[in-house]
Amino acid sequence: MLSAELMKEVRRLQIRARRRVDDLLMGEYHSAFRGQGVEFAEVREYEPGDDVRTIDWNVTARTGKPFIKRFVEERQMTVMLAVDLSASEGFGSSGQLKSRLAVELSAVLALAATRNNDRVGLVVFTDGVELHVPPKKGRSHVLRVMRELLAFEPRGRGTDLAGTIEHLDRVLTKRAIVFLVSDFLAPVQGNVGFAKPMQLLGRRHDTIAVVVGDQRERELPRVGLVQTVDPETGQARVIDTSSVRGRRAYTRAHDQQKEAMGRAFMQAGVDRIDVSTDRPFVNELMRYFQLRERRR
Repeated sequence: MLSAELMKEVRRLQIRARRRVDDLLMGEYHSAFRGQGVEFAEVREYEPGDDVRTIDWNVTARTGKPFIKRFVEERQMTVMLAVDLSASEGFGSSGQLKSRLAVELSAVLALAATRNNDRVGLVVFTDGVELHVPPKKGRSHVLRVMRELLAFEPRGRGTDLAGTIEHLDRVLTKRAIVFLVSDFLAPVQGNVGFAKPMQLLGRRHDTIAVVVGDQRERELPRVGLVQTVDPETGQARVIDTSSVRGRRAYTRAHDQQKEAMGRAFMQAGVDRIDVSTDRPFVNELMRYFQLRERRR
C-alpha cells in the first residue's frame, strides 16, 4: 500500500512531467525517435503518381486493375530507463539533489515515450540492480514507473555501472532505446570499468548517456577548511578550499574523469546529454532531440 503523501508526490510529479512534455518535448521526441522499420498497412487501387515499385502484382492479376501495397512507419519502440540512485546521487548544492533531478528527468522521458505509444521499462541500480520493471505500454504502467522511482529506497550505496550495463545487454533481447541516467562517478577502464560493457551495449541498442552533475563537483568555493565525506565509501577528508593549488587539483581531477568518460562514450558510439542541478534539464533534452533530428 502506498502512503497518502507518496500518492500526492506521484501526482505532483505526473503534473510537472505532463506540462514539460505538452509544452516543449512531444514534437521533438516524436521526430528524434522514429520506428525501426515499416509495416504493411493496406492494399489500395493505384493512383497516378504512385510509385510503380509498390504495385501488388498478385492482387492486380486477380482484379484486372493495378493495386499497390501501402506501408507505414513502424512507430512502436522499447525505451529502457536505467537510473542510478546510489549514494553519490544524494548530493546537491543548488536546492535540488542529483537523485531528484534523475527522477524528474526519467519521469518526463517515460511520459513522452508513452504518449508516443512506446513501451517503457525501468531499471534502478546502486552497487547492483535493485529494481527491474519490464517494458510495457499505457498510462497505468507509466504511473507505476513514477511510483517506483519516488518510493525507491536503496539498499546499496556504491555504483556498479559495468554490472548494470551487462544486465541490460542480457535482458534486452530486441533493439531498444536505452537512457542510462547516472553521474558516472565510477571506474571507466579496467576489469570493473564500464567502457567495455558500454561498447557491447552500444552495438546492439540505441544508447544515450544522461550525465547528472552539480556545479560543486566541477569547482569548489573558497570557504576555508571543509570536511568532506564520500557518500559511497564513508571516507572523510578535510580540504583547504582557500588553497588555489587545491582547488585547481580538484577541478583537474573532475575534468580528467569527464574526459575519460567522454572517450568511452565516443568509442562505444553512445550519445551524451549533460544535465545539472543548477539549470533546467528540459533545455538540454530539447537541444539533444533537435540535434538528433538534424543528424537523421
